[in-house]
Amino acid sequence: MFYVIFDTAAGWVGILGSAAGLCRATLPQPSKHAAYISLGDDLKDARETPPRFADLVERYRAYFHGQRVEFTDALDLAGASPFQCAVWRAACDIPYGQTRSYSWVAERAGNPRAVRAAGQALSVNPLPIIVSCHRVLAKDGGLGGYSGGLPVKKMLLELETATGT
Repeated sequence: MFYVIFDTAAGWVGILGSAAGLCRATLPQPSKHAAYISLGDDLKDARETPPRFADLVERYRAYFHGQRVEFTDALDLAGASPFQCAVWRAACDIPYGQTRSYSWVAERAGNPRAVRAAGQALSVNPLPIIVSCHRVLAKDGGLGGYSGGLPVKKMLLELETATGT
């Protein structure tokens, strides 16, 4: 396991990865220590390896400076259920600056009736921003929920809307 913690215009972000791909990311935190803590227990077996993540770090910094960025990195979703993986991959398909509904995600994940389950899967997304769960809204256009809090979800949506598509 490998990790990096770095600063962005929005705060400190931590990324944890394996040889297979990215495993976990934090939302912006107020300090380097807070980002470290947010990455969780897997850090005890991980090495800090900034060069391994150099391109990703630059894309994150560009993203938080309002630039359109694509995150097409390999993901290591080991331990997730097949439905969770399908939901997260559906969220990855939402274009930058656009939104979709929870029902759209459920349908795309293969179970149109599993709207609440799709919301639950999004609530435990280990790779926020990379897996763009912030782009998923309630059917009526409301924000719905967000593990990082609704103010963060709103900020991310506004950042992308200001940038445009």
